[in-house]
Amino acid sequence: MGIFDFFKRNKTEEEKESLNKGLEKTKTSFLSKLSTTFFGRTKIDDDFLDDLEETLVSADVGIATTLKIIKQFESRVAEEKYTGVNDLNRILKEEISNLLQSHNEKLKIGITAKPYVIMVVGVNGVGKTTTIGKLANKFKNEGLKVVLGAGDTFRAAAVDQLKIWSERSGVEFISKGMNTDPAAVAYEAVKYGCENEADVVIIDTAGRLHNKVNLMNELSKIKRVMQKVREDLPHEILLVLDGTTGQNAFEQAKQFTAATEVNALAITKLDGTAKGGVVIGISDQFKIPVKYIGVGEKMTDLQVFDPEIYVESIFG
Repeated sequence: MGIFDFFKRNKTEEEKESLNKGLEKTKTSFLSKLSTTFFGRTKIDDDFLDDLEETLVSADVGIATTLKIIKQFESRVAEEKYTGVNDLNRILKEEISNLLQSHNEKLKIGITAKPYVIMVVGVNGVGKTTTIGKLANKFKNEGLKVVLGAGDTFRAAAVDQLKIWSERSGVEFISKGMNTDPAAVAYEAVKYGCENEADVVIIDTAGRLHNKVNLMNELSKIKRVMQKVREDLPHEILLVLDGTTGQNAFEQAKQFTAATEVNALAITKLDGTAKGGVVIGISDQFKIPVKYIGVGEKMTDLQVFDPEIYVESIFG
């Protein structure tokens, strides 16, 4: 199997079942409100659209994205003949799916650079280190050689936790310990990956948001130092966000996208919230594709994001 072939393969039944279970709270809440919105409606009037707007906003889709979806929905309904609730449901589902697909087309899935270097960013507590561990395990299970770089050197738990993940997954681990220069760790990890023919190098970074200037300076420095090894690094800057934090996740996305060139998102803990619409809103607002979603605590519950299957799961 090629380095990124597994991104393109169809989900297994087990993965679909895990996804459905993980999105159960969102699905139950969303469908309940949608049923109330659609029930007994014979025409698409302002009251209907107001109720639909409230349903989408309450799922944390966000105002701007909600208005965009409603505009497209209204346009489609005006053009097409609809016979009832099933058609309205289908049109709404298609519009949400199309919106997500349009952003996910930007994903650099076909890259075969070796090593493929991923720099992972995000605030403390979003599941960043756990996401890295699960990613390492996913790559390792595909037969790839993986190196982890413990660049969150300001938090002892982060270094120790990443080491445990590396041992659990059987992948290489590069660390300089606590309170060392994160950029130096990134440099060593990338250099080691290049010299030892690694397929993937994943670099953890500090999760503290002191202010935008400090964040920007630190992340820029890590990138510059990695580029001393090879000019094209990193290939991916993956921002990890906690799906349960709702609008706070939007604010974090704003901070990090201003600080560095984020080109992929991982949204975690979706099993713990009824507001899984945050995936739709964040992807649309920041024009960044969602690459992974976390739908549970098991190693296999970090899934490659498939917009169509995600929407299908929410709509049941």
